[in-house]
Amino acid sequence: MLTGSLVSSIQGEPRATHDIDIAVTLSGERIEAFLEEFPQEEYYYDLEDAKSAMGSDGMFNILMIDTGDKVDIWAFTKSAFDQSRFARRQTIKLFDIDVKVSSPEDTILMKLLWAKMSGGSEKQLFDAAKVYEMQSAILDQSYLNDWIIELELSAEFAGMKRFL
Repeated sequence: MLTGSLVSSIQGEPRATHDIDIAVTLSGERIEAFLEEFPQEEYYYDLEDAKSAMGSDGMFNILMIDTGDKVDIWAFTKSAFDQSRFARRQTIKLFDIDVKVSSPEDTILMKLLWAKMSGGSEKQLFDAAKVYEMQSAILDQSYLNDWIIELELSAEFAGMKRFL
Protein backbone atom coordinates (compact mmCIF):
# COMPACT_ATOMS: atom_id res chain seq x y z
CA MET A 1 0.00 0.00 0.00
CA LEU A 2 1.10 3.57 -0.62
CA THR A 3 1.90 5.55 2.48
CA GLY A 4 4.00 8.54 3.50
CA SER A 5 4.03 12.05 2.06
CA LEU A 6 2.45 11.10 -1.24
CA VAL A 7 -0.62 9.81 0.59
CA SER A 8 -0.69 12.72 3.04
CA SER A 9 -0.62 15.02 -0.02
CA ILE A 10 -3.66 13.18 -1.42
CA GLN A 11 -5.54 13.16 1.89
CA GLY A 12 -4.40 16.55 3.16
CA GLU A 13 -2.44 19.42 1.65
CA PRO A 14 -0.33 18.68 -1.43
CA ARG A 15 3.40 19.25 -1.16
CA ALA A 16 6.51 18.23 -3.04
CA THR A 17 8.08 14.99 -1.91
CA HIS A 18 11.31 13.36 -3.00
CA ASP A 19 10.18 9.76 -2.86
CA ILE A 20 7.29 7.35 -2.86
CA ASP A 21 6.77 5.13 0.18
CA ILE A 22 5.26 1.70 -0.29
CA ALA A 23 4.66 -0.73 2.59
CA VAL A 24 4.69 -4.40 1.60
CA THR A 25 4.61 -7.90 2.96
CA LEU A 26 7.25 -9.80 1.02
CA SER A 27 9.41 -12.78 1.88
CA GLY A 28 11.92 -15.08 0.24
CA GLU A 29 11.07 -15.83 -3.37
CA ARG A 30 8.33 -13.18 -3.42
CA ILE A 31 10.99 -10.46 -3.13
CA GLU A 32 12.67 -11.62 -6.32
CA ALA A 33 9.34 -11.90 -8.17
CA PHE A 34 8.42 -8.38 -6.99
CA LEU A 35 11.73 -6.93 -8.16
CA GLU A 36 11.40 -8.56 -11.58
CA GLU A 37 8.74 -5.90 -12.23
CA PHE A 38 11.59 -3.34 -12.14
CA PRO A 39 14.00 -4.16 -15.00
CA GLN A 40 17.58 -3.44 -14.03
CA GLU A 41 18.12 -1.55 -17.28
CA GLU A 42 15.70 1.08 -15.92
CA TYR A 43 15.94 0.71 -12.14
CA TYR A 44 18.69 0.30 -9.59
CA TYR A 45 18.25 -1.80 -6.46
CA ASP A 46 20.34 -4.25 -4.49
CA LEU A 47 18.72 -7.68 -4.22
CA GLU A 48 20.65 -8.58 -1.07
CA ASP A 49 19.65 -5.29 0.59
CA ALA A 50 16.04 -6.01 -0.35
CA LYS A 51 16.16 -9.52 1.15
CA SER A 52 17.85 -8.23 4.28
CA ALA A 53 15.33 -5.40 4.68
CA MET A 54 12.32 -7.66 4.28
CA GLY A 55 13.82 -10.18 6.72
CA SER A 56 14.45 -7.55 9.39
CA ASP A 57 11.35 -5.33 9.12
CA GLY A 58 13.43 -2.67 7.43
CA MET A 59 13.38 -0.85 4.10
CA PHE A 60 15.24 -0.68 0.81
CA ASN A 61 15.24 1.66 -2.19
CA ILE A 62 14.48 1.33 -5.85
CA LEU A 63 15.91 4.17 -7.96
CA MET A 64 14.91 5.13 -11.48
CA ILE A 65 18.17 5.32 -13.39
CA ASP A 66 17.01 8.04 -15.84
CA THR A 67 15.50 10.46 -13.33
CA GLY A 68 16.91 9.51 -9.93
CA ASP A 69 13.36 9.23 -8.58
CA LYS A 70 13.22 6.97 -5.55
CA VAL A 71 10.77 4.48 -4.14
CA ASP A 72 11.23 3.41 -0.51
CA ILE A 73 9.95 -0.11 0.08
CA TRP A 74 9.06 -0.65 3.74
CA ALA A 75 8.39 -4.02 5.33
CA PHE A 76 5.22 -4.37 7.33
CA THR A 77 6.10 -5.65 10.77
CA LYS A 78 4.17 -8.07 12.96
CA SER A 79 3.33 -5.21 15.35
CA ALA A 80 -0.33 -4.76 16.22
CA PHE A 81 -0.30 -1.29 14.69
CA ASP A 82 1.17 -2.43 11.36
CA GLN A 83 -1.28 -5.30 11.21
CA SER A 84 -4.16 -2.90 11.91
CA ARG A 85 -3.13 -0.32 9.33
CA PHE A 86 -2.64 -2.98 6.66
CA ALA A 87 -6.10 -4.41 7.39
CA ARG A 88 -7.61 -0.89 7.14
CA ARG A 89 -5.99 0.10 3.84
CA GLN A 90 -8.32 1.70 1.31
CA THR A 91 -8.57 1.62 -2.46
CA ILE A 92 -8.55 4.91 -4.36
CA LYS A 93 -8.31 5.85 -8.03
CA LEU A 94 -4.98 7.46 -8.85
CA PHE A 95 -4.51 8.33 -12.53
CA ASP A 96 -7.27 5.82 -13.38
CA ILE A 97 -5.49 3.04 -11.50
CA ASP A 98 -6.86 1.36 -8.36
CA VAL A 99 -4.26 1.90 -5.66
CA LYS A 100 -4.20 0.75 -2.03
CA VAL A 101 -3.41 3.57 0.41
CA SER A 102 -3.30 3.93 4.16
CA SER A 103 -6.46 5.17 5.83
CA PRO A 104 -6.43 8.85 6.86
CA GLU A 105 -6.22 7.86 10.54
CA ASP A 106 -3.19 5.65 9.87
CA THR A 107 -1.57 8.34 7.72
CA ILE A 108 -1.92 10.75 10.65
CA LEU A 109 -0.58 8.20 13.13
CA MET A 110 2.44 7.36 10.95
CA LYS A 111 3.21 11.05 10.48
CA LEU A 112 3.05 11.48 14.27
CA LEU A 113 5.35 8.46 14.71
CA TRP A 114 7.84 9.90 12.23
CA ALA A 115 7.69 13.23 14.05
CA LYS A 116 8.41 11.46 17.33
CA MET A 117 11.28 9.40 15.86
CA SER A 118 12.84 12.46 14.24
CA GLY A 119 12.72 14.56 17.39
CA GLY A 120 9.68 16.66 16.47
CA SER A 121 9.78 17.20 12.71
CA GLU A 122 7.61 20.20 11.87
CA LYS A 123 7.07 18.86 8.34
CA GLN A 124 5.62 15.58 9.68
CA LEU A 125 3.39 17.40 12.21
CA PHE A 126 2.17 19.80 9.52
CA ASP A 127 1.36 16.90 7.16
CA ALA A 128 -0.54 15.13 9.95
CA ALA A 129 -2.47 18.32 10.77
CA LYS A 130 -3.53 18.85 7.17
CA VAL A 131 -4.79 15.26 6.82
CA TYR A 132 -6.62 15.69 10.13
CA GLU A 133 -8.15 18.96 8.96
CA MET A 134 -9.17 17.79 5.47
CA GLN A 135 -10.51 14.40 6.61
CA SER A 136 -12.05 15.49 9.95
CA ALA A 137 -15.63 14.69 8.88
CA ILE A 138 -14.83 11.03 8.26
CA LEU A 139 -12.11 10.27 10.83
CA ASP A 140 -12.68 7.42 13.28
CA GLN A 141 -11.79 9.46 16.37
CA SER A 142 -12.01 6.45 18.67
CA TYR A 143 -9.50 4.50 16.58
CA LEU A 144 -7.23 7.53 16.37
CA ASN A 145 -7.38 8.23 20.11
CA ASP A 146 -6.80 4.58 21.05
CA TRP A 147 -3.63 4.38 18.94
CA ILE A 148 -2.39 7.80 20.11
CA ILE A 149 -2.45 6.38 23.63
CA GLU A 150 -1.07 2.95 22.65
CA LEU A 151 1.80 4.44 20.60
CA GLU A 152 2.46 7.19 23.19
CA LEU A 153 1.88 10.01 20.70
CA SER A 154 -0.02 12.46 22.92
CA ALA A 155 2.75 15.08 22.82
CA GLU A 156 3.00 14.85 19.03
CA PHE A 157 -0.78 15.03 18.65
CA ALA A 158 -0.81 18.18 20.81
CA GLY A 159 2.04 19.61 18.71
CA MET A 160 0.16 18.82 15.52
CA LYS A 161 -2.90 20.76 16.72
CA ARG A 162 -1.04 24.07 16.58
CA PHE A 163 -1.19 23.82 12.78
CA LEU A 164 -5.00 23.59 12.75
